[in-house]
Amino acid sequence: MNELHPLGKLLLSVLYIFIVVSFDKYKVVPLIVMSVYPFFGFIAGELSFKEGIYRMRLILPLVLFVGIFNPFFDKQIVGMIGSVPVTGGVLSMFTVMLKGFYSVLAVYILIATTSIDDICYALRILHLPKVLAIVILLIYRYFGIMAIEADRIMTAYKLRAPHQNGIHYKAWGTLVGQWLLRSMDRAENVYESMLLRGFTGDFRIRKKKVRIADILYPIIWLLAFAFVRYSGFFG
Repeated sequence: MNELHPLGKLLLSVLYIFIVVSFDKYKVVPLIVMSVYPFFGFIAGELSFKEGIYRMRLILPLVLFVGIFNPFFDKQIVGMIGSVPVTGGVLSMFTVMLKGFYSVLAVYILIATTSIDDICYALRILHLPKVLAIVILLIYRYFGIMAIEADRIMTAYKLRAPHQNGIHYKAWGTLVGQWLLRSMDRAENVYESMLLRGFTGDFRIRKKKVRIADILYPIIWLLAFAFVRYSGFFG
């Protein structure tokens, strides 16, 4: 899985998200079947599901609570679970949560099994403007540096206000401004270092050969997705 061509994995992830989102809001069974792809991705990519959930802990709550108010707006009964009536709002809430959950998992699998260099290489093959690909690459590489700068600012603030619990809301604007200024200074230093190392406006990315497995992998999955989506076999 980690050695597959990045273009196939990128296209497959995007198409998987589009197909998952395209399901009707009451189609629960086909959506449950679509969970095969992320489960396979975690197994084949040798990824830890527990670690993946931990890394996505800030995003998943936002995704899962998107349809939390659906039961209050759609109260029409569409089925029964034993003697308990199930409304359309409950079904649509469940499907919306599944769609968001699957989409986040698909993106995580892509990032975890594909380096940022390979992802940008795949984007360049799709004729994404060179500037955008370079910006994505630099943001990913130097996001950690921005986090370090933010940590330094927060540490300095805590040293100056040791008895204060958290950061006062009046200081938020000042601290964000300082973070921006420090990031700009660091960006200038990084850019000058890149120029000294021969940066000419583009990164040299080693091209990858396309193998039979690189072609069969996305085709087989796309056929499986199309069968689940359009065959009507799963309702």
